[in-house]
Amino acid sequence: MARYIGPVCKLCRRENMKLFLKGDRCHTDKCSFDRRPYPPGAHGQGRIKFSEYGVRLREKQKMRRVYGVLERQFRRYFAMADQKKGITGENLLSILERRLDSVVFRMGFASTRSEARQLVRHGHVRINGKRVNIPSQMTKTGDVVSIGERSREIKRIQESLDALERRGPCNWIEVDKPNFTATIKQAPAREDI
Repeated sequence: MARYIGPVCKLCRRENMKLFLKGDRCHTDKCSFDRRPYPPGAHGQGRIKFSEYGVRLREKQKMRRVYGVLERQFRRYFAMADQKKGITGENLLSILERRLDSVVFRMGFASTRSEARQLVRHGHVRINGKRVNIPSQMTKTGDVVSIGERSREIKRIQESLDALERRGPCNWIEVDKPNFTATIKQAPAREDI
């Protein structure tokens, strides 16, 4: 299991936009992108002019960093999206959104995708009543994702559920807050993301 463990605020600065990788901290004055809105490094404040290739590379890197996926896995997802019928870009977004860690984040049980990934890895999440600890597992329409009985008292999950209103509603997931469950109604569309 590989994942990026370096400084995530530098990633926001590199992409020249807030990626909200730190959760609530990105909404405060402590956000490093607000303090220094230029790329990291010695030459970060220089003039930046991207070629067409550079623009596309930055968009790809942005998508990878938002979802916390490394290059090899991202290429595999792109190949899956390319084989499906329809627009490849929308298929890719749908595949990335249906990952279990992304679904747990959208449900509001975690404030960031990395926190959702940790909840899944530690065995707090159930799909259709079965314990799952693989963050990259794909969810399907009709799946019921829930938090385990003993895990419902975790303070971070409670805080994340209370802060769910800030992110706004997710149209393709139906969340039942009191029971700590959510049902996937449909595949996510581009407008829902």
